[in-house]
Amino acid sequence: MAVTLRDVALQAGVSVRTVSNVVNGKPHVRPVTRARVLDAITALGYRPNLSARQLKYGRGGFLALVVPELEAPYFAELAALFTQVCVERGYLGLLESTGGTREHEQLVLRGAQTHMIDGILFSPLSLSGSELAERSPSQPMVLLGEREPPSGWSRVAVDSVAASRAVTEHLIATGRRRIAVIGHYEHDHSIGTGLLRFRGVIEALDAAGLAFDRQLLLGVRKYDQESGRRAMLTLLERAERPDAVVCFNDLMALGAIRACYEAGVAVPDEIAIAGFDGNRQTAFSTPSLTTITPDMEALVRSAVGLLIDGCDDGVQVDVPWSLTIRESTAGRSSGSLVGALPVRERDRLELAEVNGAEHVGEP
Repeated sequence: MAVTLRDVALQAGVSVRTVSNVVNGKPHVRPVTRARVLDAITALGYRPNLSARQLKYGRGGFLALVVPELEAPYFAELAALFTQVCVERGYLGLLESTGGTREHEQLVLRGAQTHMIDGILFSPLSLSGSELAERSPSQPMVLLGEREPPSGWSRVAVDSVAASRAVTEHLIATGRRRIAVIGHYEHDHSIGTGLLRFRGVIEALDAAGLAFDRQLLLGVRKYDQESGRRAMLTLLERAERPDAVVCFNDLMALGAIRACYEAGVAVPDEIAIAGFDGNRQTAFSTPSLTTITPDMEALVRSAVGLLIDGCDDGVQVDVPWSLTIRESTAGRSSGSLVGALPVRERDRLELAEVNGAEHVGEP
């Protein structure tokens, strides 16, 4: 027997009208009441009558999140927040993984979704900017990620150039001079995540008067632990090893730490390692990982808001981020790692903090 609004109302101890307001994303519901209703919806497994909703409101009641993979912690967290925000706004969230293949991503652009979907958050991996520009206008679509969007696209992202510049500046402030990079995409045909994060590294090195050794740029085919491990082992075979590594996501950074452990290389005493994405498990690695932490909730709420309220004007949103400094770059006593270059006031504050200090990046 199907669960009704009345069942949810009885479970939550509120009126049917209040449950309807929550389901339909109406704003005039107290947060504590909304939370009680959402808990009841989850407990009872309530699902709205989508056919009736479409007749009444002219919409299907679904939003879709399309990402390269759901196994990666970054996308898993993104998906969890997406489904939560969808319910709050009166929608149900659908998840789709493309595997990062061009063919699957092209299907998304061609509108290979059902008519019940009211909008799509799309995080492509393989498509070029020109291919994205050819999308069907049949459904609202918001781009997730750092690449430069085609004309007319709305996009929500972290400023990867500024963030990677900040983490590189932190490494320089701790006395590091030979800074390597793991995460350049070998098949990147557009200005995507890897190239933007690499640009931030180069900007920081140039500002400090340091040259980048191209031998310290390691390409990967996938942003996972094994790719980071193999790239780090390659760096350790260099005649001149790096003294720091910027990894373009946390999974590769954890793989790099593992490679150093296998090779008997101390982190951060011999090589400092930093990641990107702020995955929660990085606080529990040994050593704990310094990382760029995006405001994921702001990212999802901004993107869903654009889908629902209108995304046809090419709106560009950069969400906040923070540099979370931990043992993998600062050690247990960060003051011993201060180098000879002049240290700016912000860096002095960073280095004076113990684990978990943060530098906040403005949107």
